[in-house]
Amino acid sequence: MPSTHALTHWDSPFVNFRDFAFPDGQGHGYRWVHMKRFRLSAGAPDDRNLLTALLAHPEFRDTYDGAGVWSEPRHGQWWADRITPDTYLPVDDATATGVIRSWAAAGVGVPADLADRLQEAVYTPIHQATSRYVLGHLPDDAHHDYGPLHVEFHELVLVDRHTGVLTLLVAADD
Repeated sequence: MPSTHALTHWDSPFVNFRDFAFPDGQGHGYRWVHMKRFRLSAGAPDDRNLLTALLAHPEFRDTYDGAGVWSEPRHGQWWADRITPDTYLPVDDATATGVIRSWAAAGVGVPADLADRLQEAVYTPIHQATSRYVLGHLPDDAHHDYGPLHVEFHELVLVDRHTGVLTLLVAADD
């Protein structure tokens, strides 16, 4: 089993839709995208073992409720131990991009400056990734004691072996 040493947390860019001006009558819907980027170690293991390392990494234990990383075993609205490498399903570029685009638009579209920011921070890394995974469906009993917290919660893992970066990408609305 790989250790978390396969991944070194690098940074955590955040795109808050509230920071962008939406047209009259349309709102940001309390939507946001939080990325956690990790540098891959030299000779990084295969994707399945990278997913295992991600799940074991302390940065994975984040409820995305503004409280940051916890020592408790929660991830998003789920118990972290209910998420396994097999919970992540491989997807192609178009599917991964489609998940985020359809959620981001939420029937109202996005302002041009937000679209540019999403292109730079989200869609370009999706396109450049050498592999992409989406968090699959988890049963209701996987919700932790105060989940679900979000109206929608979408999660991707992007592995880019060319740049040596793994990105955990969460797109949600509160």
